Amino acid sequence: MLYLQVVLGLVLLVAGGDTLVRGSVGIARHFGMSPLLIGLVLVGFGTSMPELMTSILAALNDAPGIAVGNVVGSNIANILLILGISAVIAPLATDPAAMRRDGAVVTLAAIAVVALALLGEAGRISGSMLLAGLAVYLVVTYRMETGQTTPSAEFHRAEAEASTAQPFTEKLPFLIFLTIAGLAMTLGGAHYLVAGATGLARQAGISEAVIGLTIVAVGTSLPELVTSVVAAFKRQSDIALGNVIGSNIYNILGILGATALIKPIAIPAEIMDRDIWVMLAATLALVFFAFTGWKITRREGAAMLFGYALYMGYLATIAH
Repeated sequence: MLYLQVVLGLVLLVAGGDTLVRGSVGIARHFGMSPLLIGLVLVGFGTSMPELMTSILAALNDAPGIAVGNVVGSNIANILLILGISAVIAPLATDPAAMRRDGAVVTLAAIAVVALALLGEAGRISGSMLLAGLAVYLVVTYRMETGQTTPSAEFHRAEAEASTAQPFTEKLPFLIFLTIAGLAMTLGGAHYLVAGATGLARQAGISEAVIGLTIVAVGTSLPELVTSVVAAFKRQSDIALGNVIGSNIYNILGILGATALIKPIAIPAEIMDRDIWVMLAATLALVFFAFTGWKITRREGAAMLFGYALYMGYLATIAH
């Protein structure tokens, strides 16, 4: 029964997130919002909604291991697993200007999580600062890319185009319905996922943090996995890479920030001692690989996958 709850939760999260994005993007286009702003803000928030709902509900249910483990584990999986697979399929070329900006932001965000872990808690002040950091990043990025045809700007415009509802569903009442339905599905999915994951942890005698770092984190990262792998097969490296880096920035600044603002959360000691450093190391490896030759090669992608296999293997050994 608990496994069915987890599966149902993940299905509702993925379907609800996609429905929410299509509805909200359609509404934004109806009122004339620019494709760049839609892709940067609405699609970014919408695709992060499964992680957001999951972490907030976990925090409200006093399950900090799942709330924090979801963010940290998703960032680790995004880099080592998703980018690793994508780079093995096809080397990922990077846009130097966008990488200098986004690489710096994703690194600073990872360092901010380390600082919070050392403090032992993410409180409301910390959450407000993280959200303020996200707002600054979005404003700076929008101003830099307005009117530009850089790969990064085109990526955000393409996100808006891809997320638009089909022509026969572009009437405003239906778009509002899609948005509300997406929110409801995402909230319901988060409820089932958190309830099932915490139940599994107690039943199996495994810490909630390990469940959050594995099942929950990988499950809520499935949309990023599909998007990046499909983009890699199409040789659209800017989409594969931008999808992961953008997701990691949103995970820390947006999701952890909003969760801490709503309900201050203690950083579990095991995440502070182990996983937070794995996330920082993975982030630094991503930036290093991206800056060397301005591309992530197949060999580097294979190294990422090997690192993720080692990490998952270690978590499996301590879970028993």
